[in-house]
Amino acid sequence: MDTPPDFQNPVPPTLPPPPIITPPPAAPRKSWGWMITSIILFLLLGLCVIVILAQSVSHALNFNHSFNRGFKSASSREVGPKLDEAILVNNDSRHKIAVISVDGIISSHTGGSAGNNMVDVIKAQLDRAANDDQVNAVILKIDSPGGEVMASDQINKAILAFETDAPTNHGQPEHKGKPVICSMGSLAASGGYYISAPCRWIVANELTLTGSIGVIMEGMNYRGLMDKVGVSPVVYKSGKFKDMLSPFRETNEIPVEEHAMVQALVNDTYEKFKSIVATGRDAAHDVNKKEGHALADNWADFADGRVVSGKQALDLGLVDELGDFDAAVDCAEKIAGIHNANLVEYQERYDISNFLSMFGQSGQARDIKINLGVDLPKLQAGSMYFLWQAPEN
Repeated sequence: MDTPPDFQNPVPPTLPPPPIITPPPAAPRKSWGWMITSIILFLLLGLCVIVILAQSVSHALNFNHSFNRGFKSASSREVGPKLDEAILVNNDSRHKIAVISVDGIISSHTGGSAGNNMVDVIKAQLDRAANDDQVNAVILKIDSPGGEVMASDQINKAILAFETDAPTNHGQPEHKGKPVICSMGSLAASGGYYISAPCRWIVANELTLTGSIGVIMEGMNYRGLMDKVGVSPVVYKSGKFKDMLSPFRETNEIPVEEHAMVQALVNDTYEKFKSIVATGRDAAHDVNKKEGHALADNWADFADGRVVSGKQALDLGLVDELGDFDAAVDCAEKIAGIHNANLVEYQERYDISNFLSMFGQSGQARDIKINLGVDLPKLQAGSMYFLWQAPEN
């Protein structure tokens, strides 16, 4: 039997193509970077909101206080350092004694947490105390080895103007003079004593180091080092003394007249220092009468830069009393005719504008570092200082 054609050569059935197996999509990696960034930004935003709310509440409270006081006092100045009043001792009194602290090097360089310099802050604190009718006296609390000549002189003048009716840079005074009592800490030397000289009464501890009445100017000469490394300065100047105090000249290139000129500048400033001491102490003694201490006849013999103890300073008439801060408070109350006054201080207000302003600060060139045993601001070469330099270890 014949096989049909279709069955003679059978065609295998066509199989479907194998399925394409697609691997499952990989799980996305968890990235924590954006989450951390978001959290930080959220926290900063929350901090800004809290600061703004706190400042708004503070302004509202200060406005209400100023309204009740007839707008005679405010918590801050429109221009310059912004200050808030803090109570150190609350005796539930309507009278106040403002405490102004001078710690460390006296400087006009910008610094501190709020980016203001010491001179501006002290002036602002004195202005605040002057315009507050409840403040009857100020205690100047000093713990300083001194500092810049100009900064010390500006603070001295500000204290003198505060104690009298002398006009200030802001125009005519709006207050009567109030007494300033100086309370010396462990150190009130050179410029530290310069700013205490106009005070109505000076209280020092028996072991306080004070005095150091004198002026110092320092510089560095790098020429010997430059010659060793083969560097020669090239200077073009219009006059013989135009490069005075230059650190790049050989010592034999310095004219003899230059030494005399620089020494004359130092001597003039030194005479100014002694005049400030004599004027301030004589004025205080005229007011204090027999209760205070007059300058000894030989006090100028000790104005040669040396430091003296509080006890020696009392014998020389450089201070009026031996005691601590509490003694200064008692003296301030006695002079002001008050009792159990509240002690207040004016603290700088720190806000976001101060934080941003710090990024624009620049350093100063030609600085010298002097080791006084503590961290100090930079000292400029060629500048004069009322500064006591402690011996190095």
